[in-house]
Amino acid sequence: MLGYGFMGKAHTNAYRKLAYMVWPPPLLPKLVAICGRHEDAVAEAARRYGYQRWTTDWRDLVGDEAIRLFDNGGPNSLHAEPTIAAAEAGKHVLCEKPLGRNADESYEMWQRVSASGVKHMCAFNYRFVPAARLARDLVDAGEIGDVVHFRGRYLQEWGTDPTLDAWRFQADEAGGTLGDTGAHVIDLARFLAGEIASVAGVVRTFIPGRQVDDAIAASIEFEGGAIGTIEATRVTLGHKNALQWELNGTKGSISFEVERLNELQVFRSGRRARGFETVLVTEPDHPFLEWWWPPGHVLGWEHTFVHEIQHLLRAIADDTEVGPLGATFEDGYRAAEVCDAIARSSESGRREEITYR
Repeated sequence: MLGYGFMGKAHTNAYRKLAYMVWPPPLLPKLVAICGRHEDAVAEAARRYGYQRWTTDWRDLVGDEAIRLFDNGGPNSLHAEPTIAAAEAGKHVLCEKPLGRNADESYEMWQRVSASGVKHMCAFNYRFVPAARLARDLVDAGEIGDVVHFRGRYLQEWGTDPTLDAWRFQADEAGGTLGDTGAHVIDLARFLAGEIASVAGVVRTFIPGRQVDDAIAASIEFEGGAIGTIEATRVTLGHKNALQWELNGTKGSISFEVERLNELQVFRSGRRARGFETVLVTEPDHPFLEWWWPPGHVLGWEHTFVHEIQHLLRAIADDTEVGPLGATFEDGYRAAEVCDAIARSSESGRREEITYR
């Protein structure tokens, strides 16, 4: 594990839970080593999380033959080099989003890691919310007809503090709101509505002196003809973690809010008088629920990482594909192309067509 903070903690929690909740696991995780920049903190994390050892040099992880899966939860600036090195050393790789700091870096990661022949996943964990997977199943089954509109927004307030000096606000280490929460909305748009063909975007920084963007808004066109909107911000007071999206089709609509994680709002055209219906996604036949609790005993945000890592381990164990349900490095790259196009559109004031390499 590279990184012992927010994502290192979330991923480690998943590995530990997977070993006894998702029984039998496709592979049994063994926590070998964890890496971080600050010696005292990473040593404490290794003790708390249960890793056998710790290091402050990611190259120690790459060179360790006992490690077969390299999980990168470090800052964006440490996604490319360590992940590529691990893959070329024969280790399967899981890398947090955004895959790279821009499309060029992401493309190189995808190409080099793919050429190594290992399994690779970009950690877009919201694909593994049971309600989101059920929505994908409904779309694939034609339950809402042809998708004509997607609207998604990710609203947070924690970036309003002008004194914050975390790595997420350093231009050389991160990509601002666009690459942070905006990438999640872009990936969900692609996952649920199809490939994005063009964008017209606005990118803004509101906190004086901040190096990265605070908020983005974009209108999008899909290759299949649907249209949509994407919004992401870390400076909307009153919103803690408000990821919300809606799909509108020719036969119905689906709506979701991550702060109501276990609920999916579904409208079908044959039930106009009844409006949207709330589906509590906790039934045994709903996605992922076979591993958990009786109906109505809801899941939490942390369970999405269990589902995600189980999916990757199953692909490794059975030599099956990570996509299309899991996000590959190609998916990470394509999300980066959309991010870059939104930034270019904001600079040029024009709609940007997207070309995928």
